[in-house]
Amino acid sequence: MLTTRFVNGAPNWLDVGTADIEGATRFYGALFGWRFQSAGPDAGGYGFFQLDGKTVAGGMQVAPEQGPPAWTVYFRSGNAEDTVKAAEQAHGSVPFRPMDVMGEGTMAVLADPAGARFGIWQPGRTKGVDVAGDSRSLTWVELYTADIAAAAAFYHSVLGLETSAVPFPGGTYTCVNPAEGGEDAMFGGIVALADDPAETEAHWLPYFEVPDVDTVVATAEQLGGTVRVPAMDVEGVGRMARLADPYGARFAVIKSAPRQE
Repeated sequence: MLTTRFVNGAPNWLDVGTADIEGATRFYGALFGWRFQSAGPDAGGYGFFQLDGKTVAGGMQVAPEQGPPAWTVYFRSGNAEDTVKAAEQAHGSVPFRPMDVMGEGTMAVLADPAGARFGIWQPGRTKGVDVAGDSRSLTWVELYTADIAAAAAFYHSVLGLETSAVPFPGGTYTCVNPAEGGEDAMFGGIVALADDPAETEAHWLPYFEVPDVDTVVATAEQLGGTVRVPAMDVEGVGRMARLADPYGARFAVIKSAPRQE
């Protein structure tokens, strides 16, 4: 599962681009107890969602021409320029080329050949989020795509990610881990779009750990969010639901099953 012991290829940041940052702050504040802290006057409106004073995600308001509201997952890169070159060679695209973020790190936004956007973060002073894998923070990510094998090949060549097949109720699940750390550093999975009628386009989906999925789902609806997939139990995994905030940014919540030693 995710931790803040970041290695190359593992998620180390995420942020939400939204049509209304004040509304998003109210929504996620009521849902997860997050507070929004501006990154300052030079940050273009960017800020940090914090939990007990620790950063769990970033966020900013985006104009319609910048794309629809969405969560973006960033993966650690040792060299952003090299990662971009690898993505281009693997037939990916680069919507936002690498840029220095006030000495905190270097970021870029890429897209795989199927169109799923993701970010890369080369650490400077900021290594990544302060909290991951704990309650009300990022704990898992999933890629929804039409071709699992093609996606696995792309992310292996660009981020060095490795995949493994894990038995799952009704079939197998393709898990993802960075080469450094092996399967003990597993942080996500790849799901075929054809196997999930709720998903129609390639994208990365963040999962947040919560103490009670049903309470979060009910609260999200009361706050104007959308339930995309109702709460369900998955044996050995936990109870989960897939949601969207009032502006359309998609995310999921999970109460993980106790780990088996």
